[in-house]
Amino acid sequence: MPRSSLFRSMVKPKFSYGGQALIEGVMMRGQHHVAIAVRRPDGDITVNAQPLSSIYTGRWRQRPLSRGIIMLAETFTLGIRALLYSAKMAIGEEEDMPKGAAAGAVAVALIFAVGLFFVLPYLLGRFLVPQSASTMVIHLIEGGFRLGVFVAYLLLVGQWSEVARVFAYHGAEHKVVNAQEAGAALEPDSVRPFSTAHKRCGTSFVLLVLVIAIPIFALFGKPPIWAALPMRLVVLPLIAAASYEIIRLGGIYPHHPLVRMVLAPGMVIQAMTTRQPDDGQIEVAVAAMKGVLNAEAGVPETPLPEPDVIPEETPQPGG
Repeated sequence: MPRSSLFRSMVKPKFSYGGQALIEGVMMRGQHHVAIAVRRPDGDITVNAQPLSSIYTGRWRQRPLSRGIIMLAETFTLGIRALLYSAKMAIGEEEDMPKGAAAGAVAVALIFAVGLFFVLPYLLGRFLVPQSASTMVIHLIEGGFRLGVFVAYLLLVGQWSEVARVFAYHGAEHKVVNAQEAGAALEPDSVRPFSTAHKRCGTSFVLLVLVIAIPIFALFGKPPIWAALPMRLVVLPLIAAASYEIIRLGGIYPHHPLVRMVLAPGMVIQAMTTRQPDDGQIEVAVAAMKGVLNAEAGVPETPLPEPDVIPEETPQPGG
């Protein structure tokens, strides 16, 4: 392939659909819309398609590095709002979400994630590793703690039956995205044979962030604790942006040997965050994909409850 063609394919490849597992549901994100499909207590599937705010679709969402930071914010804001919505629909509630509830949930989730996967491993390394050790050794051990906490967390939450069902919906979401990318019919029978793993999975993204953080944090040496923690928070969005660009290559060059090698650990660890879904879960994921494809094509749908769950104006908090 000529260099110019390769460059163009890296800058603006064919749009790739992606999603997220919810409580008894799946969210699918398109280029300009997002759709949420949830199985209600009566067995029916509710599909809610909404346009994305311009910050998620504008020019900064298309530019290298900045798109990774926006994607991270999008994952927290849209993802947590969709989770709250799916929880209400799954138990048959119709009341409006209290104002500020979603923003509060985003803040709590962000603090929890940073504290568990970055602050705790740093403190473990700080107090359990002799500070006379070399900078690289200290950061390698801290990175080991970070990865250990991540794996332990996945193993622990995976034991809960409710989370295990979410992991099954995660597997259904991957099957449908794989089927859509392969051009297969979006029907449960056609989707079922596809893999529950996907190269652009958020699990792979998080793992890559944790790994890339090791050499990046090492560049700052051994600063005092009052400086080390703020420094980590400042550079974390940049690490996430770089990680997103690597994950994105998985969608552009899925069969390239180097790309496959880099993303292989993430593909393996996805076995912890996905389960084989049943036909009903696949049906929900198919409904979400059809919902977002119809919205992108301009097919009108009947308005459904909670249109403010995916806001047209962008709250910010965060493959």
